[in-house]
Amino acid sequence: MNTLKILLTGGCGFIGSAVVRHLIHRTAHSVINVDCMTYAASPETVAQVASSNRYHHVRTSILDAAAMKRLFDTHQPDAVMHLAAESHVDRSIDGPGVFMQTNVMGTYTLLDAAHAYWQGLDTARRKAFRFHHISTDEVFGHLDAGDPPFTETTPYDPRSPYSASKAASDHIVRAWHHTYGLPTFVTNTTNNYGIWHFPEKLIPLVTINAIEGKDLPVYGRGENIRDWLFVEDHAEALVRAIEHGKPGETYAIGARQPRTNLQVVRTICSVLDELVPDPDGPRDRLIRFVADRPGHDFRYEIDPTHAEHALGWTARHDFETGIRHTVQWYLDNRAWWENIRAQHYTGHRLGTRA
Repeated sequence: MNTLKILLTGGCGFIGSAVVRHLIHRTAHSVINVDCMTYAASPETVAQVASSNRYHHVRTSILDAAAMKRLFDTHQPDAVMHLAAESHVDRSIDGPGVFMQTNVMGTYTLLDAAHAYWQGLDTARRKAFRFHHISTDEVFGHLDAGDPPFTETTPYDPRSPYSASKAASDHIVRAWHHTYGLPTFVTNTTNNYGIWHFPEKLIPLVTINAIEGKDLPVYGRGENIRDWLFVEDHAEALVRAIEHGKPGETYAIGARQPRTNLQVVRTICSVLDELVPDPDGPRDRLIRFVADRPGHDFRYEIDPTHAEHALGWTARHDFETGIRHTVQWYLDNRAWWENIRAQHYTGHRLGTRA
């Protein structure tokens, strides 16, 4: 495998930083991390690789067309991994506009710059170039209890502002391949969890609240089902994809670990009860059922068979192993999330706009 110079967007976010760390620690590839540092980005996530001569951070927005052109002209990348996105469904309910700008227009702006750059490459580099767009299983809509899991051929049926913006970006990426020949491909994944996860999402929010002895909010009756993937396993899959992915393809990436939201919360409580017992009793006493999210999809689940075979990858962690590692990390890194709680997000309810 030839070493690659990868232009990676969103590399100070949750999934992006896991990919950056994997690339620097476990491959010989180099990374230009393009991140404008929104509320959910954190320089601490990449601090351990920041001194590497194979890592470079550029603080700019993917919506800035002139900046994107300069990036390609200056760094001459061999591939793009596009992870930059607004990603929280609840925030998209409260304020959908930024999701349309970043996820749709940002993707278009990046594609336009990549296409112009790609056209100027010599024949060998044009053939080898890849544009890898990282997306979500939420673009497929929702599954009922007896439905088979999503695959690469599942029809799109996005049902939230977030998933609609990601569906649009998926289609744009595919259109640039079929219309202009740009060698793009898409990966869709299940819910990720793990270290450095901004605490607005279910698992870090519940973990931190449980550590602090606060209420653990669960939407509805906690019966909604998500398919969980440890973020470091996802990072490995994404790197395999940029190394081996074929233009025009789609790869559905998952770990076959579906759980109800209530099961997830109870598992976190159980792990914390074991690691740091609460003198007031088991933490599941803190569970509080709250009004459901507007338009809450019932179930997501992916069949990753095609991706496993095509990329030579399978997830290394089951949910119980991954969640134990995650909970321990939040116990060990309290200063990081306490700073976020103080400056950016207090743990308050989002997504209540009707």
